[in-house]
Amino acid sequence: MLNAKKLTLAVLVQAALISTAVASEQSESKGFVEDAEGSVLFRTGYLNRDKKDGLTNDTSSAAQTAIVKLDSGFTKGIVGFGAGIIGDASFKLGKNGHTGNQMIPTHSQDNADGTKDAYDHWARGGAYVKARVSNTTAKYGTQVSEIPVIASNTARLTPEYYTGLYIESNEIKDLTLIGGKFTKNQWSNDISSDQQNLDSAIFWGAKYKFNDQVNASYYGVDVKDKLDRHYGNVNYSFHTASGASVTLDAMGYNTKWKVGAETTDPRSETEELTNSIWGVSASYNRDAHNLMLAYQDNAGNIGYDYAYNADGLQSIYVPNSYLSDFKGNDEKSVGLQYNYNFKNHGLPGLNWTTAFVYGWDIDVAEINNPAQIIDQAEEHEFFNQVKYTVQSGAFKDANLRLRHSYLRASDTYNNASDNYVSNAISSTNEWRIWLDIPVKLF
Repeated sequence: MLNAKKLTLAVLVQAALISTAVASEQSESKGFVEDAEGSVLFRTGYLNRDKKDGLTNDTSSAAQTAIVKLDSGFTKGIVGFGAGIIGDASFKLGKNGHTGNQMIPTHSQDNADGTKDAYDHWARGGAYVKARVSNTTAKYGTQVSEIPVIASNTARLTPEYYTGLYIESNEIKDLTLIGGKFTKNQWSNDISSDQQNLDSAIFWGAKYKFNDQVNASYYGVDVKDKLDRHYGNVNYSFHTASGASVTLDAMGYNTKWKVGAETTDPRSETEELTNSIWGVSASYNRDAHNLMLAYQDNAGNIGYDYAYNADGLQSIYVPNSYLSDFKGNDEKSVGLQYNYNFKNHGLPGLNWTTAFVYGWDIDVAEINNPAQIIDQAEEHEFFNQVKYTVQSGAFKDANLRLRHSYLRASDTYNNASDNYVSNAISSTNEWRIWLDIPVKLF
């Protein structure tokens, strides 16, 4: 692993020092002000989870936010410099006495019924500086990560932030190299910029486009004293004689938790736990129809735990991921997803997605004897989502999304149990309503 990090760093440094006679991103810079961009995303979010395990409380959250991003261009010259700001300002809608699910920050003091009062209003964010040489850019400061092994959660009211250094190099045609180090992690419902107590997360990776049909990528991360994680993906797409397109995708994660890292399994306090999760999918797209069939498989001595070691609340790029991620210990799952675009009915921008996933063979162990498997559990989810995006006019790109999940799992697998080892989401009926209105400032 150390050799992989050194190799990636060496390639990034060498790429940054390359001097070319051909046009580059930096040579085409118009200037600090001239290339600047600014936007505000006004978002109204509602998330309700009606728990059906009989052991955990329902949660319901509603709030409004404005997510601001101001990003300068780069100064002209061999080395270009720039800066930016990213942040959000929010307020709750209603009392939110049972908020949860990383939606709204809460005060530390418990009420008599065990709940915590939600903040009435709050603001978060930070600044960053950046520099560019040729086609290599370095950014330091507050940012949102899209790296599969340490990805920020963007599926809540506000995004999850990281603070640190991110380097991206595109010096070689069709090859993107990345590397860097994050030292702070802030969840969507965290007030402090380092509430997850991240020491350091060193990451690296590469993405290569072989041709118009084949793409491949690899990423790795080492979260100090927590875990090592690796991700790989291969994607192949082609067109049929009938005009349809077919996409075949294969991905996989391998994670090794260090002794003492936080997981749902008490064995992590005394021994090293590992997980490998992989998935394959085939998608068929023709006109208004898209159909995807996927299979997903876990191996190792623990399920695919993520997020609780400052490794990103969205670091799970797997095909069978809806409300549940179907990531239990030794779990296998098969999913069928269908999407319909209503463009042929005079309603461009209106989409309906439905899916059903069934997971089985989940190893459930006694809490005091994790080596003792007491059940081969199952879970299943029926997912539906309707989304409409405005196609033109003053509110172009504004969108409204209504989503519902019906999730049920074996009693032994529901994560509320005090008797069994489990990393499942409890049996739940979930509703999400999201209204996004983007405004371009300049």
